[in-house]
Amino acid sequence: MKQEKSSIIPLITSLSNPAVVVGLLVGGLLPFFITSQLISAVARAASKMVEEVRRQFKESPGILTHETKPDYAKCVDVATVASLRELWKSAAITIAAPIVLGIILGPSAVVGLLMGAVITGIFLAFHLANTGGAWDNAKKYMEINKQKGTEEHRIAIVGDIIGDPYKDTAGPALNTVIKLLNTVAIVFVSAFVAIFVL
Repeated sequence: MKQEKSSIIPLITSLSNPAVVVGLLVGGLLPFFITSQLISAVARAASKMVEEVRRQFKESPGILTHETKPDYAKCVDVATVASLRELWKSAAITIAAPIVLGIILGPSAVVGLLMGAVITGIFLAFHLANTGGAWDNAKKYMEINKQKGTEEHRIAIVGDIIGDPYKDTAGPALNTVIKLLNTVAIVFVSAFVAIFVL
């Protein structure tokens, strides 16, 4: 009797598989790349907000003396539009990475991608949240101890400006990046297997 061939494909996930190594490298670098994109996006959005506030001060000087009210809705609109314009790039990269890697190198590369992204993403998220919080708390500590106006306080303000996108934008976003990578990989895993079987 002839034995039927098994339709199960062995998934080699050891480091001897070059596809896994490539996936690990891409996945390990992805959280850092997304973080850099998000911090740059916050800087661009903040610049647009500063321009809007300056415009309002110029057109209505009474805002500074509390004679007229500023246009809060316009500021909210600037922040909302800027966030929507900036976030699609990071989201597109996160969605495309497992799909492209899965089509080119197969399911093993996607396994490596997920492992790399989870390992570096978790620790980077912890780092961003803790560092941003520490910078913020350092500035508040100096203000409580009446150190406003000192050189140390000015340096702490710079740290707080950097810390805000760390703890409020990039750190929390990495959790979503990891979830999105896993979701896309699960949705498309059957396509990756089908491509490499056929």
